[in-house]
Amino acid sequence: MTPQKIWLVDSNIYIFRSWFKIPKSLKDKDNNPVNAVHGFIDFVYHLLTQEQPMQIGFAFDQTLKESHRRAIYPEYKAHRKSAPDDLRYQFRLCRSLLRLMGLAEFSSGYYEADDLIGTLAQHYRRQNKQIILITADKDLTQLIHKGDIWWEYNHNKKLDYRAIKKRFKVWPKQIADLLAIAGDKADNIPGVPEIGMSTAAQLLNRFGTLENLIASIPEIGKAKMRRAKYLQNLIAAHVEQMRLSQRLTKIVCDIHDAPLEQPLQRCRQHTQQEYQRLWEFFEQINYPLTETERQQWIKLITC
Repeated sequence: MTPQKIWLVDSNIYIFRSWFKIPKSLKDKDNNPVNAVHGFIDFVYHLLTQEQPMQIGFAFDQTLKESHRRAIYPEYKAHRKSAPDDLRYQFRLCRSLLRLMGLAEFSSGYYEADDLIGTLAQHYRRQNKQIILITADKDLTQLIHKGDIWWEYNHNKKLDYRAIKKRFKVWPKQIADLLAIAGDKADNIPGVPEIGMSTAAQLLNRFGTLENLIASIPEIGKAKMRRAKYLQNLIAAHVEQMRLSQRLTKIVCDIHDAPLEQPLQRCRQHTQQEYQRLWEFFEQINYPLTETERQQWIKLITC
């Protein structure tokens, strides 16, 4: 057990994966699909059992018609379909489970889970805590400082500060600029046409930051890069688009409604009524527990 570590979970991906992977034939007592809930339970149980985090919080995205990034760029993630009602129902159940376990879970009505995680990471880093990010989102690599870990938990893929540089060819603090130049199709962020991640990384390795790149546009054509003059013209023609994209790719680390005072402690005492509500939750979603398994869950949340 390592109290000096703060574990922050980017929760949505682990629910989505269960939704697609586990048969939807799993139903609760009211005949609603609960396949994603079952998968999320298994993920949480495994994470808590194997890693024994002492301080952990679970961040969620909400379905937001109005949000920080959509206010900047209405087309942000506009190509994504809304989650079906059955899945939204399961998201609510997953959050209820965490509350019944006494674990911290949170979302924002205007910002994304990334921004909550970024703000919490900055808050706890000021207290000299090590940050462990459980996620599969490359955007969150920009939050990693020396000593921190980005961890795609299901595939046991860990990246520390230097491993991020090795993988993306830029340092974590350059990731937002990298995506601003190359764009990000997953989030419908435009970037510069014809410039991919590799070329964007080469430009940042030479010029350091997006603003330095923009300030040095006349120098791009002199760089020892393939199609240097062509790249110079592309960059010059898309300055404002890159700046717009950077506002989308950069994670906000000082949002006003981040739950900075919410305790992240995993272990606490529960009343018999609280345990009963937890067991009733498992019964409702047809996730049977033996008495031995109940004792294991009790141990997990009381330590």
